[in-house]
Amino acid sequence: MNLTASEMYYALLNKDPSYDGIFYAAIKTTGIFCRCICTARKPKQENVEFFSSAHDAILSGYRPCKICKPQYLPDQTPTEVATLLALLEENPEQKLSDYDLRQRGFEPYTIRRWFLKHHQMTFHAFQRMNRINMALKKLQEGESVINAAFDSGFESLSGFSDSFKAIFGVSPSKAKDKSIIYLNRIETPIGTMFAGATDNGLCLLEFTDRRMLETEFKHLVKRYNATLVRGDNVHIKQTKQQLNEYFSGKRQNFTITLDTKGTDFQKQVWQALMDIPYGTTRSYQEQAVYIGNPKAVRAVANANGMNQMSIIIPCHRVIGADGKLTGYGGGLWRKNWLLNLEKENR
Repeated sequence: MNLTASEMYYALLNKDPSYDGIFYAAIKTTGIFCRCICTARKPKQENVEFFSSAHDAILSGYRPCKICKPQYLPDQTPTEVATLLALLEENPEQKLSDYDLRQRGFEPYTIRRWFLKHHQMTFHAFQRMNRINMALKKLQEGESVINAAFDSGFESLSGFSDSFKAIFGVSPSKAKDKSIIYLNRIETPIGTMFAGATDNGLCLLEFTDRRMLETEFKHLVKRYNATLVRGDNVHIKQTKQQLNEYFSGKRQNFTITLDTKGTDFQKQVWQALMDIPYGTTRSYQEQAVYIGNPKAVRAVANANGMNQMSIIIPCHRVIGADGKLTGYGGGLWRKNWLLNLEKENR
């Protein structure tokens, strides 16, 4: 996106979130650089220097602002939390107390606050749910209730049954045919994403800071008549691998099995999105013509907006008829970043 200094300064003055991440403003008089949405007092235009990345600003000798923290990606998972999540993934049956956290160098209050904000539960409740997810997998693989409970770290059948029913709405003995959407976090160079998958394929891939994400989760549960739980399956693991390859410039096409639900028209539009070649763009009008309905420009745009599979169903490749970037759920700066990545590796 080619922006003039005046456009960037105007966006800085208005704290315009649509430009967040597209440029960084460095203040010559203080030696500090900020995101355009920073709430700090705005300098005069002649005292501002603009950069396309936080890395470039740092290389030029500027320090990151302590208010808006421009050196971090939006909603980036802190290192200590990522370490804990990796520990739980390796040993989901373990139970870490506050004492255990302190012994490992973690502050329990900080961990608790992060999990409450991002998972609406404490870290200890998250651990318990993790063990219940493990038990569910065992039950669906044919394990007995008693073996699934004790192998997952529960000390009593009654406590296991009560916790299980509170989360899944059925007793453990009736869980074999329960529909599940597994949800997991994926770290990328442009922010953390949530990946959701059924046993049939990937059904969700969104940035965690997307607006109305909680509403999307509710619609997802209703649409698939399933329970949303934290966990992993083969489709999420494949998604992690292929996204890593994509971001490193080594993959242009995805081969992930998708489990999408939508109207026939929406599916037609989403397939048209996947037909846009890597490193190229198409306007909404061109997309409407491509599906054989040139007057359906607005309907095409609406269907694009209903896409819950960021990057894999590449709505970032659709631009305005005038060649300018238009709305993108993950933010225009991400759209710009993804298009530049594909141009460089085409």
